[in-house]
Amino acid sequence: MVSKAICYHLPVYLYYLYVVTYDFVNIEHGSSGYGGKFKFLTVWNEVFQLLYFGIATLNDFCGSDVRPSHLNSKDVQGRKSILQKLRDMLLASVIFPAGMFVVCTFWGIYAVDRELIFPKKLDGLIPVWLNHALHTFILPLLLVELAIVYHQFPRKRTGLSVLFTFALAYLIWILWIAYVSDFWVYPVLKVMHAHHRVVFIGTLLVFFSVLYLIGDFLNQILWGKEIQAGVMEMKKK
Repeated sequence: MVSKAICYHLPVYLYYLYVVTYDFVNIEHGSSGYGGKFKFLTVWNEVFQLLYFGIATLNDFCGSDVRPSHLNSKDVQGRKSILQKLRDMLLASVIFPAGMFVVCTFWGIYAVDRELIFPKKLDGLIPVWLNHALHTFILPLLLVELAIVYHQFPRKRTGLSVLFTFALAYLIWILWIAYVSDFWVYPVLKVMHAHHRVVFIGTLLVFFSVLYLIGDFLNQILWGKEIQAGVMEMKKK
């Protein structure tokens, strides 16, 4: 019997494969200069979304879908595949918070002054559907993922450590680009004084943490019975 997870993961994986391929093959904007397209968090995010749904699809076919309520099941035996563990860790620590971050910051800055994030000149270079694929549709796709697939979130310390590693890696990358090429990836950073940048970046890191906690909260709301089953099983041991 085909699981609903496969019916969701495979089409979304193919969708992101098309989005990423179209972006890299047909859109020249951002390709030039130091770092190429990988200057942008949006590109990091679309590649990570593709990677995640690829791993999730692969796990559906040859991995596992072990839940706390399965721990006493004779046919499951409470064993998780490496793919399932990787899927859950990625979703909780990078994919959900990074995806939400891209959507919220893009449209937040766009609402204040679009020239700081997506100048009007880009309207003729980037199709509307691609803009929404990169900055809008991420949100509903992730919410559906949380709703139909159980994920075991790591301990908050572990999850936040992975998230901060990802965020700091990107931060160091764009600061390095600014240093070696005198080019600020995001114009909003260029117009700020140094101490304003520190406050702004610090605020964004806090926002990253909040998004992680929101993902954890939603997972508990949607899968409370499964999580409680796991807690009860741990108490028995």
